[in-house]
Amino acid sequence: MPTPTTERTARPRRSRTRSRNVSARPALALSTLQAHQYDLRPTCASLICPDCKTWVPITGFQAEKPKLVPHDTGRAGEDAAVRCQGSNRLVTVDVRVAKWQERMVDGHAETAHRRRTTVRRKPKVELAPAVSQIAARRQTRADDERGNGRSLRLLRKEQWAATESAVRDADTRRAQLPCGDAPLDAPPMPLKTLHPQRPAR
Repeated sequence: MPTPTTERTARPRRSRTRSRNVSARPALALSTLQAHQYDLRPTCASLICPDCKTWVPITGFQAEKPKLVPHDTGRAGEDAAVRCQGSNRLVTVDVRVAKWQERMVDGHAETAHRRRTTVRRKPKVELAPAVSQIAARRQTRADDERGNGRSLRLLRKEQWAATESAVRDADTRRAQLPCGDAPLDAPPMPLKTLHPQRPAR
């Protein structure tokens, strides 16, 4: 009985390889990449492959023909073993290591002190109610306490009955003339309503 075949996964990428194969694609110049897309330190010379967008070691970095290590497009041991077209591609080192290090130091100095702009939203504050609204709330609360389940119309009727005599008394006193001397240099105030008539022709 044949045993089930397991799907091949991507192999771990070695930093050095002895393969003599060279890709037929044109050489990749480091000057066409950004400074953060490659690393020129001799211990870990590598760059981001333009095809699969992953970090790939550069073999023979200090030799005459540096090239990218053969690699797969996916993660080692997880994705399928699909060979990247950028494998064994020659690399043209047309950037000086000292210049690259200087650019990296300058870039770090510029970005080290950056702070993200956090949007601080102001808390929403409720508008203060008007004096009339406060009085209406207090009156409503007091009416509810005194109402004991009675309708508002009956409650208003009882309130008017309790204050009717005081209101009538205030109206009567307001209609009376004030005591005291009459204003100087002024005509006397009429006590009766005047009804002027037009003169006859």
